[in-house]
Amino acid sequence: MIAFDWRFNVLVGMLQLDFGASRCQKGGDMRMPGRLIQRLTIALAMTFVISACSGKQEAAYVERPVEDIYNVALNQLQSGNYEAAARNFDEVERQHPYSVWATKAQVMAAFANYQANRYDDSILAAKRFLRLHPGHRDAPYAYYLIAIDYYEQITDVGRDQRSTKEALAALQEVVRRYPASEYARDSRLKIDLTRDHLAGKEMDIGRYYQRQGQYTGAINRFRSVVDIYQTTSHVPEALHRLTESYVALGVDDEAKASAAVLGFNFPGSQWYSNSYALLVEKNLAPDDDGESWLSRVWSSIF
Repeated sequence: MIAFDWRFNVLVGMLQLDFGASRCQKGGDMRMPGRLIQRLTIALAMTFVISACSGKQEAAYVERPVEDIYNVALNQLQSGNYEAAARNFDEVERQHPYSVWATKAQVMAAFANYQANRYDDSILAAKRFLRLHPGHRDAPYAYYLIAIDYYEQITDVGRDQRSTKEALAALQEVVRRYPASEYARDSRLKIDLTRDHLAGKEMDIGRYYQRQGQYTGAINRFRSVVDIYQTTSHVPEALHRLTESYVALGVDDEAKASAAVLGFNFPGSQWYSNSYALLVEKNLAPDDDGESWLSRVWSSIF
């Protein structure tokens, strides 16, 4: 109440001045004018707001034993109160920065933020842990957690794929640093899924260019799928779309080569059936003379 008292005294002083001025102006009339009532209302409201803010600022700092803070955070994590858990894990380090608990709390704060879907906060916490403790036994998990944070933010192929690329790079980093770890095994699986997603983005853009009649732009996108994402599920369609685009441009040799590579590697696919039918319609046949870029790319892969 001390913080409130001085503000209340100032308020009373302001009102006395106003009321006194009003009496002089009205020739001693003791009735409170409407303007003064309005000012009183505003001043009271401001006083309560200032007092509330002051109460927050003057909250007492209470130091607690490190075990108590950590166990509270752990219980909150187990009960699904992830944001509160993250705050208390941070509090462990804030109050006891040199304890052995503080190091573990950094990793747990990153995990709690991940569970709360606060991926950016989780990434920052994990990166900070790695910067301070690069050789710690929990470092592999911190790298993996960063990768998963990015992976969880992957969006559909119609949107920007920055998080997908960051996820791919982070997953590859886990495999590179800890190839025999349990995290590397899961990362390899997610790398395949991430690459397939990026190939899907290239296909989406390529189809758009193709519908607009911008065949050169479409070919560049479909080529990138064949060049960079050869093991993904999108390659058969990419080869068929290349055949279509080359036929539309009148580049018959490349059209025949792409259809031939498609037929050799995916002979039973619907995409090869479509490409073959398109070439027959144009009095062409799948043929690979070994001179096309597709032949060179495919030979280098297999």
